[in-house]
Amino acid sequence: MFNKTGPGLSSRGVLWGLCILVLYTSPLSCFAHFSQAKELVYKIKEGLPSGTLIGSMGSDLHLDLSLDPHVLFSLPQKKPSDQYVTLNSTTGQLFTSGNEIDRETLCPEASEYNQGCVLSLDVFILPQQYFQLVKVKILVEDVNDNRPRFPTGEIRVSIPENTQVNTRFAVEQSATDPDLGFHGVQTYWLVNDFGVFTLDVEENEGGELTPFLIVTDELDRERQEEYVTDIIAEDGGLPPLLGTATLRIIITDVNDNCPQFTESQVNVTLYGNTTKGEQLSRLHAFDPDQGANAVISYAYSDRVPGEARALFHLDRITGVIKLAGQINTATGKFYKLTVLANGPGCIPAVAMVTVHVIRVASGPPVIMPRYIAAEKDGVVTMKESEPPFSPIAFFTVKNTDQRGQRTECLLEGSGPFRLSPYKVFKNEYLLETTEPLDYEQRQDYELTVVLRNPRGLIIKTFIKILVQDENDNAPVFKQSLCEVSVEENNPPNSFLAQLQATDQDSEARGEVIYLLGSDAPSIFLLDRLTGVLTVSTSLDREEKQTYRFMVRAVDRGTPRRESLATVVITVLDRNDNSPRFINKDFTFFVPENFPGFGEIGVLSVTDADAGENGWVALSILNGSDIFVIDTGRGALRARTPLDREQQGTYYLWIEAVDGGEPSLSCLTMVTVLLLDVNDNPPIVLFPQSNQSYMLVLPSTLPGTSITEVYAVDKDTGMNAVIAYSIIKRKGGEPGSFDIDPDTGNITLKRELSDRGLYSLLVKVSDHGHPEPLHSTVLVNLFVNETVSNESYIRSLLTGEAETQMEEKPWYVGKLTERPGREDVFPCQPLLIALSVTCLGLFCIVVTLTAYICCKKLKKWKKHQMKRLEVEMPLKMNGDLQDVDRKRMEISNI
Repeated sequence: MFNKTGPGLSSRGVLWGLCILVLYTSPLSCFAHFSQAKELVYKIKEGLPSGTLIGSMGSDLHLDLSLDPHVLFSLPQKKPSDQYVTLNSTTGQLFTSGNEIDRETLCPEASEYNQGCVLSLDVFILPQQYFQLVKVKILVEDVNDNRPRFPTGEIRVSIPENTQVNTRFAVEQSATDPDLGFHGVQTYWLVNDFGVFTLDVEENEGGELTPFLIVTDELDRERQEEYVTDIIAEDGGLPPLLGTATLRIIITDVNDNCPQFTESQVNVTLYGNTTKGEQLSRLHAFDPDQGANAVISYAYSDRVPGEARALFHLDRITGVIKLAGQINTATGKFYKLTVLANGPGCIPAVAMVTVHVIRVASGPPVIMPRYIAAEKDGVVTMKESEPPFSPIAFFTVKNTDQRGQRTECLLEGSGPFRLSPYKVFKNEYLLETTEPLDYEQRQDYELTVVLRNPRGLIIKTFIKILVQDENDNAPVFKQSLCEVSVEENNPPNSFLAQLQATDQDSEARGEVIYLLGSDAPSIFLLDRLTGVLTVSTSLDREEKQTYRFMVRAVDRGTPRRESLATVVITVLDRNDNSPRFINKDFTFFVPENFPGFGEIGVLSVTDADAGENGWVALSILNGSDIFVIDTGRGALRARTPLDREQQGTYYLWIEAVDGGEPSLSCLTMVTVLLLDVNDNPPIVLFPQSNQSYMLVLPSTLPGTSITEVYAVDKDTGMNAVIAYSIIKRKGGEPGSFDIDPDTGNITLKRELSDRGLYSLLVKVSDHGHPEPLHSTVLVNLFVNETVSNESYIRSLLTGEAETQMEEKPWYVGKLTERPGREDVFPCQPLLIALSVTCLGLFCIVVTLTAYICCKKLKKWKKHQMKRLEVEMPLKMNGDLQDVDRKRMEISNI
């Protein structure tokens, strides 16, 4: 391996090292800086993967990204193949795109000059209130991504056999490497030197390395006429990259003199407007030899590209170089031409011709548009929501007159637009809006940018602006309130209404779909496209009378817009509900003797229907002669007072009929139970009268049941429970007889020592409330062995009865129960007092008479004793039979 050893190599290397050191220690190597001309400079390496951050413009420009509206960043539109970077429109961050940045492809002339490669961008800061034009320069650093390449796969070098040792032969087909500096070709070496060759490297004034083959031993063509090995070119990368070619060394016979150029370095300046065929330079080489050995021919080296060969013609005899093609005036360029002077059997002499092409302004002025808004084929599309002073495009005027004469740029056409010079840069014009655009008013505009120079030349550029519709109009209902009436019991899926809304926007943005609001019951269905509203089930007014919910009309734009309408559905009544009593049946408890037309009870009835369908009339189907019902309140009344003793329970059928057509009805049964009132005193059934009597033998033992008092009460309950008591005794010894208070059983309590008539006044009383009622009965017991004189006994009984009547009639209890006597006879107390007095006197008279009669009867008592003993059993048998019959009647009752 050999290092670089050419002249000037050390000094040039030190110079390049200082340049690189200064470049890396400058502010460009660390971060971007913001110039007064709104320029940002970034530095990256070539070949970075897609998405690599290049720089953040928002931060480097110290912009406040939290403003409202937000700051936006935009790049002019380019072909996808030209887009090496992507821009985040909100943060201003620049990233590498899918197109890999190759410095050698992007800046081929920079590789030739060994200069820096710059990617220039124009970035727009939007919207219009923040608008700026920012020039961004991206310095692309070289990386070792290319290996050295030889122009041909096989290199031929001819060396005369009489060549002296240490003679040097240039290998013209040297390798090239597009990379710069240390990444370029650094050295060459041979795989096999055969012991007779070595390789050295020289650097010319242009910094290019040329390998030289050096002969280190004598050659003999007759011994070996050619040597074949590989020549290796190595760059300075880490790791280094290699390039290989086959080196074929041919041993020939040579002359002893070879051509030499008078100038090995020739510089040519070429203007872009140079005409075709103009001579650029003439090269001159000489050979001291004579004859055929002095013939010189000129030719381009194999390293000269075909494009340069075609553009610059070299006369092989005279060495004249002429312009053979048209120079591209749009871009400046640099060409390097290697010319060889060939002599017979000689190594070619080498001359380097450098052609500098200078760009000149020629031809008429040119308007170059750079669109900020979306553009395709000269048609710009703008949203109608863009605010006033929104930038549309930049127009750059090129080929302007350099002598200070001003070029005028104007805008022709109607519409809210203006074209004005941009304040920062020269020959830059900004086209922007002056008012908001409205698609509904106008959809397109045709504008003309007119350029006039002082010579009267007019150049026009036509622009068509299409206003892009946005979803800026919400649908509008024809009716914001939709009221619908429908009868209940409708069939399922019945049509209710069709809602209609319109939207002024175009295409899908103006298409309306209909949706139910979140408050809509699930039974309602709304067709999304037609707006037809239906109900999926039958409605029941008694369940719900009114439905109220929202309906939405939504367009298909982005973002979607909507409007609301209110739907009110009223369910009309039908007579589909019969009246209903609140109870299946009714039972009323009423005290007897209840006054006529008094309210017995209320029958509550309901009907879920409304209006006449819910009006209910009540009627009594049976018992209407006794009862009457109030249709309005449902109050049941009796026409006359009711007596429980006549009928204790009434069963009524009540019918409720509504007012619908046809009418509906229902029935209920009403039971009226009369509660007993203590309005009946007990009725004594036995003894049958106060004048009946019973013979009691004097020999009857104490504790013997003598007779019984039987009584009944027409009332019920406690009003019918009877209690017996002896309230007065007459005759015989006091306390001889006693009565059971519950059964009325009269028993003998002590032995009978006196004979004669014993009279017991028995009170028969009920347990009624608030005041019990009672009756009295006289129980006559005749103590004797026989009844000898019945007429006498009857006379005694008659007197006793009258006496008892005077004292207290048996029906006193019944009379006292009759209400309102005092009202009928206002002097009743006086009459009663007089009656009692008369009765008292009458009783005294009767008592005296009875006493006298008794004295008279004692005289013939013994005379009648025998006859009484015969008649007594007969009378007892008859009386007992009568008692048994009464008991049977009582038990039946």
